[in-house]
Amino acid sequence: MRKLPSLLTKSDRRGLIFIVVTAAVLITGAYFLGKAESTTESVAQDSLNINEEKAAKGFVMPRTYNYGPGGNKAELFPFDPNTADSTELLRLGLKPYLVRNIYHYRAAGGEFRKPEDFACIHGLTMKQYETLRPYIVITGDYRMAADVVKEAPERTPRDTIAYPRKLKEGETIELNGADTTELRKVRGIGPYYARAIVRYRERLGGYYSTEQLKEIEGFPEEALPFLTVNTQAIRRLAINSLSQSQLRSHPYISFSQAKEIATYRRVKGYIRNAATLRMFKNFTNEDLEKLLPYVDFSASEKKTEH
Repeated sequence: MRKLPSLLTKSDRRGLIFIVVTAAVLITGAYFLGKAESTTESVAQDSLNINEEKAAKGFVMPRTYNYGPGGNKAELFPFDPNTADSTELLRLGLKPYLVRNIYHYRAAGGEFRKPEDFACIHGLTMKQYETLRPYIVITGDYRMAADVVKEAPERTPRDTIAYPRKLKEGETIELNGADTTELRKVRGIGPYYARAIVRYRERLGGYYSTEQLKEIEGFPEEALPFLTVNTQAIRRLAINSLSQSQLRSHPYISFSQAKEIATYRRVKGYIRNAATLRMFKNFTNEDLEKLLPYVDFSASEKKTEH
């Protein structure tokens, strides 16, 4: 059988193959390039839509800033002080002691109902508050459990020991006679502060002023109007008969002050009145103002009678 002559030369065939391959590469490249651009535009648009949605809800986009005298980097982002954990609070630039105060406030039953409530955190400066204020978001679904239980129909008997009802405006509790369950009826006072109040009361011998509660670290001052004091219940110090170690156990008497009292009694005899204490070099006027409501000088009079 005779072979038909080819219409294309060898060089023509090579040229044709090159053109076909080049065209295929260009078509394939154009296809994938168009798909990538489409995806990028879609992602960019989605991101824009998300940011616009957050902005419409009042969210402020995160940014970093120099915080504190050390110039440490901190991040600003929307947060709810009712639910933010310690990691988030530290990222915001808050110092560890401020984070502890926030946790104590929440553990005691405190609630941030509006951004301005955050300014009441003990130790927070106005500069820190103004920096964080635009990023505070109180979420609508956050409610204190006590409020929810109070408004919901009670289907089972309420455990008044675990969840005591809070006092209403105008109602008060006497500070020196209340136990921890009664103290927890005061808004802002939970189990932690109720126990702290009782422990400090035992060390002092009772309270003569509600202002003394401020000596408990982080104590919620909004609780003070709900408390009263019966000064007749104060347990006084027999300053002329207690040992040096017994005197030292009182929160308002230091080691050096207890030693000076014991030394004076040993050398000169009884301490008969406040004027004698005012002559002691280790006592300031402020020290005596706090201590004198607890001092009982009557032991010297009893000794003289004998």
